[in-house]
Amino acid sequence: MSQPPIKFYNFPRSGHAHRVELMLSLLDLPSETLFVDLAKGDHKQADFLALNPFGQVPVIDDQGVVLADSNAILVYLAQRYGQGRWLPSDPVGAAQVQRWLSVAAGQIAFGPAAARLITVFGASFNAEEVIARAHALLKIMDQELASRPFLVGQQATIADVAGYSYIAHAPEGNVSLDAYPHVRAWLQRIEALPGFVPMPSTAAGLKSA
Repeated sequence: MSQPPIKFYNFPRSGHAHRVELMLSLLDLPSETLFVDLAKGDHKQADFLALNPFGQVPVIDDQGVVLADSNAILVYLAQRYGQGRWLPSDPVGAAQVQRWLSVAAGQIAFGPAAARLITVFGASFNAEEVIARAHALLKIMDQELASRPFLVGQQATIADVAGYSYIAHAPEGNVSLDAYPHVRAWLQRIEALPGFVPMPSTAAGLKSA
């Protein structure tokens, strides 16, 4: 019996939504993409707020299992469909993945993601502050990725999926990746995974030339 498609509420230029799009593709799961037009305020309408009261993409509906929050969705998809491949079950491995999910919700969100929000969506963050925060994070990531191919050991996990989108698109927020060779190599390894799908690029920041 074939897997019914998972309903995926998406806004293509959202890195949070791209995490889920990428995970669905890496797992080769059938999905039905439903476009949520943030510019028109679709995410603030009653029908969408019934799915996610925070009014944010992404959301999935997997045969009545409705989940919001990109990192939570990654955990769900990995545990339900990943056959142990994307989320370690041992205490140390699981904790190491959780560490990077926290980084994705913390330093990445308030560093490279925030910097991109300024240039792509006109957000009112302090550019100098968030760009500096992004470089502080990238320096640490580059040091850690010098000794291993992925964020948690020798194979890709949902930690890498959670980290990829906003790091790959950091130049759109005027955050250069030139000084971080191990980060750039890590991005290339993710892009080489079977089933990889990119997030649409935006001609903004360092990508505007």
